[in-house]
Amino acid sequence: MASKIPTTMTAIEITQPGGPLVLKPGKRGVPEAGPNELLVQVHAAGVNRPDVLQRQGHYPPPPGASDIPGLEIAGEVVAVGASVTRFRIGDRVTALVAGGGYAQYCTVHETTALPIPAGYGFIEAAALPETFFTVWHNVFERGGLTSGETFLVHGGTSGIGTTAIQLASAFGAYVITTAGSDDKCDACLKLGADRAVNYRTHDFVDAVKQATGGKGVNLTLDMVGGDYVERNYDAAALDGRIVQIAHLNGAKANADVSKIMIKRLTHTGSTLRSRPIEFKAAIARELELKVWPLLVERRVAPVIDMVYPLHEAWRAHERMEEGQHVGKIMLDVG
Repeated sequence: MASKIPTTMTAIEITQPGGPLVLKPGKRGVPEAGPNELLVQVHAAGVNRPDVLQRQGHYPPPPGASDIPGLEIAGEVVAVGASVTRFRIGDRVTALVAGGGYAQYCTVHETTALPIPAGYGFIEAAALPETFFTVWHNVFERGGLTSGETFLVHGGTSGIGTTAIQLASAFGAYVITTAGSDDKCDACLKLGADRAVNYRTHDFVDAVKQATGGKGVNLTLDMVGGDYVERNYDAAALDGRIVQIAHLNGAKANADVSKIMIKRLTHTGSTLRSRPIEFKAAIARELELKVWPLLVERRVAPVIDMVYPLHEAWRAHERMEEGQHVGKIMLDVG
């Protein structure tokens, strides 16, 4: 039986836009589950790049979402709304949320919650939603990656990168990735990448051409932007696709658009946080059907870099901004 739900909880608040130290524990009221929602006692939460952007004042939560940062959680259901049909009090779930993850309790729409895969603890489970939802939609749905195609993912040791490498490899693609050191490249190869390029010492366009016999890659997943945009065009095969999910090197780029025409390229992109519940729910069902069995078999699994207690969320953000992590940075909510 679930313990009595308190009226207040500890949550990490962004006291003002700024550096990691603006993240401070505060007291908030425990949210109430709406008709189609679960109230989850959070045991672990993931830290993601959008959280950093929100803290800096560059990525406000969508209308109706909590101002508390945090887009993915895992924990135990302690209350359910009147219209909830799938989950019950006591169920262990992981979920994608539009905000509110850095807290002891969080409300979740039941259709964006998933049962924790067998054999997974809360830390590993909380590392799944944001990266797996993002990769599944952008690589397999929007990007249309199929078995036998070549796939380039930048930032191979990021949470997105480590997930994309494993999933693309599991579904039969030839995977090329970029990373910022030889050690990081080795980590990518161990995850299943066929070729890893140290972008500090090698030109990834040349490496791609060499690896593909001059043809280029069918699909690129890019979170760098800036001067990578035109280089992605150079690395692309005829009828290649480029999916943009972030722009760490800048949102603006000078690019020769004739390359899009000559190669018949498609350059698209997306964000996830502001998409409607129905859209996210459809991804959740696809993941449960096609990816959750791979997780149970450990054919793919989240890569955990570091775990920090909730009250040290500022340290987790420092770790992310240092850029030395391999995999996911997590918060232990306890």
